Amino acid sequence: MSVEILNESGEVPSPVPEQELADLGRHVLQELRVHPLAELTITLVDEGAMAALHERWMDLPGPTDVMSFPMDELRPGGEDEELAEGVLGDVVLCPAVARRQAAAAGHAVGDELLLLSTHGILHLLGFDHAEPAQEREMFDLQRTLLLTFLAARGRTTTAAPEAGRA
Repeated sequence: MSVEILNESGEVPSPVPEQELADLGRHVLQELRVHPLAELTITLVDEGAMAALHERWMDLPGPTDVMSFPMDELRPGGEDEELAEGVLGDVVLCPAVARRQAAAAGHAVGDELLLLSTHGILHLLGFDHAEPAQEREMFDLQRTLLLTFLAARGRTTTAAPEAGRA
């Protein structure tokens, strides 16, 4: 799986190591049985760039924490299902917004960015949280994916599964 990380936020070093974001992306895609040749890009941007994207694509003012831009409409695979390869799409994160959310929630900005990345990838795969049942499914899966990723690294998180409601 190809996971590219672009840090255009101006924050050097990034609040979460780029390798960790890439590893998380691969973990989520593997766990959801996405084709091994699928491509994903995670981009970190500043508040001005995120506000411009938010206004252009969602017609909402100001920056948000995460946005997802699907490309080839790839979906999670089933047990005996032939997987489609292609470009999954782009997840765009705003570390400045994530930093404020993390501070308000009482956890690390890196954990917030990992949670938001997981959330964004799930949106790329067709998950949504518009309805209560969809929200439960998406946020349960989001939490499970993040916790299994961190457990494999000997870490835990205090980031709540409700984060990333974009």
